[in-house]
Amino acid sequence: MILIRRYILLLLLCFAFTYKAQITNAKITFERKTNLFKKFKGDNQRWLKEEDKIKIDYFELFVTDTASVFKPQESELKENLSWATSKNTVLQNFNLNTRYLIKTMWGEELHLTDSLFKRQWQITESSRKIAGYTCRKAVWQANDSTRIYAWFSYDIIPSTGPESFNGLPGTILGLATEDGGVVYFAKKVEVINPVPANFVLPKKKKIYTIPELKAQMEKQYGKEKWFKSMINEQFGIW
Repeated sequence: MILIRRYILLLLLCFAFTYKAQITNAKITFERKTNLFKKFKGDNQRWLKEEDKIKIDYFELFVTDTASVFKPQESELKENLSWATSKNTVLQNFNLNTRYLIKTMWGEELHLTDSLFKRQWQITESSRKIAGYTCRKAVWQANDSTRIYAWFSYDIIPSTGPESFNGLPGTILGLATEDGGVVYFAKKVEVINPVPANFVLPKKKKIYTIPELKAQMEKQYGKEKWFKSMINEQFGIW
């Protein structure tokens, strides 16, 4: 009987040392690399220098078990080519199944609301380490020409990620287009309880639904050649 008790105690001690508690609250710092040569093709590349090929932006994702907010990291440093990439803020509310977006388009800050974006993910057996966490690879076929790769961690359980991404059994720590034109990777994961102020967004008198804004833009720019691809990139992928 004593031997059995000792054996059970030993098993419990081994479990206590090897078990890694799942995380529900965290702050995750992301680095985004955008290949501007791939984003701006043809004649648009004439003004780009080789040293400006890769533009780097930093973001923070605050995660709880009920909501997440993804926002640009604040910095006082002067940014080169600031207009070349977008910096969205996205608040996802898991309980209400809603998202609130702040996008800057043509120099104007637009506030939008919509339901959570639903995607059909295919989870693969491939895995890699990101910011110290083992992540499983998943694939989303956004459209005929765009495939998105995501790496999520089962250890950080809220179903969220950069931008409006979600829908996987864990938080996305890596995100990339198939051609590597846009890549997000977590650089640091801090297990903390985000303060409520992180989830308070600035007030705006005019808040659009995404269908409302798309309809308004269709009237103004629907005949332009670039309109369809721009709408798809802004609202169909990210």
